[in-house]
Amino acid sequence: MQQQTWLVTGVSSGLGRAFARAALDAGHTVIGTVRSERDLREFEALEPGRAHGRVLDVTDADATARVVADAEAGVGPLDVVVANAGYGLEGTFEETPLAEVRRQFEVNVFGAMATLQAALPRMRERRRGHLMAVTSMGGLMAVPGMSAYCGSKFALEGVLEALGKEVGQFGIHVTAIEPGSFRTDWAGRSMTRAPRSVDDYDALFGPIREARRKASGNQLGNPVKAGEAVVHVASLDRPPAQLVLGSDALRLIAAARTAVDEDIRAWEALSRTTDFAEGAQL
Repeated sequence: MQQQTWLVTGVSSGLGRAFARAALDAGHTVIGTVRSERDLREFEALEPGRAHGRVLDVTDADATARVVADAEAGVGPLDVVVANAGYGLEGTFEETPLAEVRRQFEVNVFGAMATLQAALPRMRERRRGHLMAVTSMGGLMAVPGMSAYCGSKFALEGVLEALGKEVGQFGIHVTAIEPGSFRTDWAGRSMTRAPRSVDDYDALFGPIREARRKASGNQLGNPVKAGEAVVHVASLDRPPAQLVLGSDALRLIAAARTAVDEDIRAWEALSRTTDFAEGAQL
């Protein structure tokens, strides 16, 4: 396998650490972004000389651009960029403050976009590269109590699909990584939870919130295997635009897509009634 230089945001823990670790194990060089100097030192100790830490808040677009430029100048041209940094926000739509929703989009959507935008010009000039971003199975299906999170991931899915169609002509690949439930801290201490205030949602949402707490640390997905899968995809000449990780994600996404298809078929006749009878005027 040809040695690559990777940039992965959010490598302190979770899937970001798993992606970075797998790339390092495969012999690649990894620039990983973290939120503190302590995390930076810990990351660089994984593979001295090949693991390069950078402190970054991905919501600071100017700082993100500087980190990418510094990585290119100081470490080497980036072959793979994984916009992984993000977090979960749990809460029913009615109970979630809009300020929290905006913060969710700032990190999960605009943080990822800033990372990819910063890397894109140099990849375009070189006519090669692979841009990835971690969305979620929640970017292709939605569950009660995660409207802000799923909304942010649906938005990122749309960005990535359009981006892939724009930059394919330059030899740049774009992959959306859609993990299911993995054994990380995402549903534990890393989850932000909106306070409960409306009793009417108790019967629906109470059991969901409790089940998610109990499942934390016992999820089906293996982060090590997720990292290996992403490294494998980055080695391909024709990588997928969509990479679903986990059998739970496969099952839930398939069910959601089936429901959409059924609605389209059921209401096809009504959908067609909204055209002008004479057709488009060209």
